[in-house]
Amino acid sequence: MATFIEPKILKGFRDFLPAGEIARRGLVERMEACFRSFGFVPIDTPALEYAEILLGKGGGETEKQIYRFKDNGNRDVALRFDLTVPFARFVAEHRGELSLPFKRYHIAKVWRGENTQRGRYREFTQCDFDIVGSDSPAADFEILLMMKQTFQSLGIGNITIRINHRGIFNRFLERLGLRDRSADILRTVDKLGKIGRDETLRLLSESAGNAAQTILGYIETAGTFEEILRSITEASGGESPESRRIARIRRFMDDTGIADSFVLDPSITRGLDYYTGVVYETFLNDLPDIGSVCSGGRYDNLTGLYAKESLGGVGSSVGLDRLIAALEALGKGETASSYSKIAVACVKEEDGGLYQTLAGRLRTAGIPCEAFLEEAKLAKQCVLAEKKGAQWLIIPGARPLTDPLALRNLKKRENQEGLSLDDIIQILRA
Repeated sequence: MATFIEPKILKGFRDFLPAGEIARRGLVERMEACFRSFGFVPIDTPALEYAEILLGKGGGETEKQIYRFKDNGNRDVALRFDLTVPFARFVAEHRGELSLPFKRYHIAKVWRGENTQRGRYREFTQCDFDIVGSDSPAADFEILLMMKQTFQSLGIGNITIRINHRGIFNRFLERLGLRDRSADILRTVDKLGKIGRDETLRLLSESAGNAAQTILGYIETAGTFEEILRSITEASGGESPESRRIARIRRFMDDTGIADSFVLDPSITRGLDYYTGVVYETFLNDLPDIGSVCSGGRYDNLTGLYAKESLGGVGSSVGLDRLIAALEALGKGETASSYSKIAVACVKEEDGGLYQTLAGRLRTAGIPCEAFLEEAKLAKQCVLAEKKGAQWLIIPGARPLTDPLALRNLKKRENQEGLSLDDIIQILRA
């Protein structure tokens, strides 16, 4: 008796069936088109790097989550856990080949050996886009503008992008005598939306003592964009390069007519230590409970671990899986019909080459088309076409290239007879 290996998959990893993968590919293609329209270019880096490259100067939580092992050459290697660290190595290694400012996007899988839970996997896709080598407020704004237009291209116009500047917050903490505790305080504030006001206040009391209530009042500052900016500028000691940068970015928003989508929110801090300037998170107004679907900010020294030259930048990252779930909830997800909406029935297997010729002519006209491969009853082929997401089925005659064709509307269960291929192309385009 044959012994079979049980088909199974590692915990935290997934297969994607066609419907799911079509949704992912369609989403990525639309985002890439938007990125390219801004002059961003794609890059790729190896999934496997030397462990010392990914871990940098110290492990911490990252070292606990990284997939690390010795390869057959006894080299200490690891799978990338994000796209930012490999990008830093990439920029340092290829600096002489890059023109600054360098605009890149990178959409690829990463791996983290963390505890799995709903919506969190050990293998997942990140979508990053950055501008490196420019400290201009215009670079900060271009990332924000591209975020806004990318969501519009996906059919999601009703968004709010909440922005802040960590430099203003740090000036505020310095006035309170808490600058040396800023990392802990920023990480606590970053949890406000998840743990609530009371727990945030309790944790702030542990880090900031009697100043906890003052900090909470600062991050809860309300009003218009301009009112909040005036308030936090005053609380941080007056006008500064950081407050002037936010004001300049606000002017760019007004000039491009997108100001209504942005809110100045002093509670947005981003928990990662390498952010030093403007930070932001994106929320879908129609699905507020799903959380941020696109976030990022400015960092001062991307390549500090790998090169003497200090290169700052600004960037953002889309949570692809969360965004796909949101699009499905909003009824805006890709479907199988987005790929091949028409098929050619196989009436006689020996005419398979002629059916492919028909399908080829449709493809040349820009219409995705599949030619069925095996002869079967037409009713069975109609069912198969519907399962594949097709909306139409061409039924060839005895001489497929010269006899009139029939076109079946699979949704309406109706046939149109006596058509030429040009007639079918006009119907489909209409």
